[in-house]
Amino acid sequence: MTTSPLPLLILDTNIVLDVFVFNDAAAQPIRDGLAASRIDWIATAPMRIELERVLGYPQIVPRLAFYALNAGDVLAHFDAHARLVPVPAKASVTCSDADDQMFIDLAVMHCCTLLSKDKAVTSMAKRLRAFNVLTQSVLHWPSANTA
Repeated sequence: MTTSPLPLLILDTNIVLDVFVFNDAAAQPIRDGLAASRIDWIATAPMRIELERVLGYPQIVPRLAFYALNAGDVLAHFDAHARLVPVPAKASVTCSDADDQMFIDLAVMHCCTLLSKDKAVTSMAKRLRAFNVLTQSVLHWPSANTA
C-alpha cells in the first residue's frame, strides 16, 4: 500500500481522455490538481499501453485532430503526471469487464480512490468499499484543490 500526503488516485482510461483530450469541464478539478501537483495519480505500464491503444481507435483519432492533439501529446501528459507503480497481483474481487480489472487490482492494492464512469467499475462500488476503495466519477469527486 502506498502512503502519500496527497490524494491518491487512479484514473481509468476514459477519465484520462476526459482530462487530456476532451477538456471535459467536470474533469477540471483533476486537471488543476495534476497541474499544481496536488494529486498523486498512480498507474501501471499496462494502463499506459491501454491508453496508447485507445488513442488509435477510429472514433478517437478525429477527436484528437479536432482538439489539435495527437497521441504523443496525450501520452506525454500521462508520462508527466502519472506515477508508475508495479503491477499488483489480482485482487480477490473481480470486475465483469476484464479490461478494467487492472484498475480494480491497483485500487485494492493501494486502498485509494478509483475515478471511473465505466458501469462495470461503478457497479462494484459497494464491494470495493470493503477494501477501502472509493469508486467515483469525476462528476462526483470532491475538489482536487484540497491537499
